[in-house]
Amino acid sequence: MTGAPAVAAVSPGHGGLDGATARRRYVMVSFLFWLPIGMSIATGVLLFTERGMGLAAIAGFYAVHSLTAAAMELPTGGLSDVVGRRPVLAIAGLLNLTAFTLIGLGAAGWAIALGMGLMGLARALSSGPAEAWYVDTVHAHAGPDADLRTGLARGSSATSAALALGTLLGGGLPWLLGLAPGLGEWLADTTGGLVILLSVPALLGALVEGVFVLYVLSALPEPPRPRTTLRRVMGGVPAAIAAGLRLGVRDALIRRILLTASAAGAALAAVELLTPGRAAALMGTAESGALVFAGLACAGFLCSALGSQLAPLVARFTGSSERAVLTSLGFTVLGLTLLGLTTHAMSPLATTVAVTGYGLVYLGLGAAGPNENDLLHRRVDASARATALSVQSLSLQLVAAGAGLGAGALPPGPLPWLLAATAVLAGALLWVRRAAPIPPHPGSSATGGPVAAPVPAGPLHDTAPEEIHPHARPT
Repeated sequence: MTGAPAVAAVSPGHGGLDGATARRRYVMVSFLFWLPIGMSIATGVLLFTERGMGLAAIAGFYAVHSLTAAAMELPTGGLSDVVGRRPVLAIAGLLNLTAFTLIGLGAAGWAIALGMGLMGLARALSSGPAEAWYVDTVHAHAGPDADLRTGLARGSSATSAALALGTLLGGGLPWLLGLAPGLGEWLADTTGGLVILLSVPALLGALVEGVFVLYVLSALPEPPRPRTTLRRVMGGVPAAIAAGLRLGVRDALIRRILLTASAAGAALAAVELLTPGRAAALMGTAESGALVFAGLACAGFLCSALGSQLAPLVARFTGSSERAVLTSLGFTVLGLTLLGLTTHAMSPLATTVAVTGYGLVYLGLGAAGPNENDLLHRRVDASARATALSVQSLSLQLVAAGAGLGAGALPPGPLPWLLAATAVLAGALLWVRRAAPIPPHPGSSATGGPVAAPVPAGPLHDTAPEEIHPHARPT
C-alpha cells in the first residue's frame, strides 16, 4: 500500500480494539472452541463401546448430534444479530461444557444422547458469531474496506490446529495414563465406574470449555444492539428454508452441489463411525486403538489440507471446476473401496492399503470442496449466498445422520464401506456431464433467477470449516 487509508471512527462498543488485537482474539476463540471437540474425536466411539453400547446405538448418538445441528442451524442463524455475538458464543460454550460432562460421566444411553444433542445445539449456535464479531470489530476500527483475509485465514488455520492437537491429546492421554499401574482401576473404583481412562479427554474438554466461556465474556466487547424480538427472527426461518429449496430445484448446478455434499456426508459418517473400532481391533485394546486413531485423524487433517491446497491445480489440470470435482471424488471412491476390501485383513500389507485408503478419502474431499464452493459462489448472488451455504450444510448433516444409522445397523464387514463408496460414486457421476455455462451477466440466469457476475477464480475463504475439515463432528 502506498497511501494511508481513511480510518473510520472507532466504535466504543468494541472497546477500541485495533485490527491486530481483534485478529489475535478471534484466533484464540477459534482455537479454544474447537480444541475440546478435537479431544473427543479419538475416544468417542471407543468410550461408548466401553460403556456397553452397541454400534447401532452409537450411530444413533451421532445421529442425534447431526439432526439437532441440522434442525437448529437455520433457526439459530440470526440469533447473534438479535442478542449479540458474545452471549451466543458463551451459551454455546456452556452447552458444550454440559455436553462433555454428560459424555464423560454418563454410563446410561439417555445421558450420552442428551450430551450429543446439546453438542449439536452448541454447534448450531456457534456457526458464525465469532467470525461476525471479528468482521464487525475490524470494520468499526478501519472501515468497510479493511482487509479481512489475513484474519479469516488465521482463524481457519487455528481451527485446524485445534482439531489436530486436540485429537493427539485425546488419543494420547488414555494411553499415557494407562502406563501407570492400577490407575484405571483406581479411577473406576473411586468414582463408582463413572470415570474411566477413556472418559478423561471428555472431562478435560469440559474444563477447556469453561476457559472458552470466560475468555469470550472478557475479551469480545461489542456495542449494544437495538431491541427486537426472537419471534421476528424465527418468523423468517420458513422463508429461508423455502428459498434454499428453490435454489436446488430451479438450478441444476446448485442441485449437483447439494447432492455432492450429501455424498460427502455418507462418506464421513462411515469413516468416522467404523474406523475407531478397526483401530482398536488392530491394536488389541481400546486405549491403544484410540492412540492409533488419533494419528489417523491427524493424517486426515493433513490430507484434507493438502487436497484443499491442490484444488486450484486440479482445476487447471482437468480444465474446469466441474471436472476437478469429478476427479477428486474419484479418489474418495477409491479410498472407501480400499477400506472396504481390507476390512477383515490384519496383515501389514492390508493395514498399509487401509491407511492409504483413509488418506485418499480426505484428500479427495479436501480437493473437491473448494471447487464446489467456487461454482456455488459464482452461481448465486449475495442475497442468496448464506442460504445456499446453510442448505449445503444441511444436506451433509442430514445424510450423515442417516448413513451413520445405516452403517451401524449393517453387519460388520465390507458392506458399509462399499455402500458409502457407491454413494460417493453416484455423486461423482453427476459431474460427468459438464454443467450449463455460468451466465456472463448479472441479473440473468439459465433459470431466470438473479446471479452474481462471474468473478475471477481465487483463494476461497473457508466459510464452513466444520464441513470442509475432516472430523469436525464430535466423533
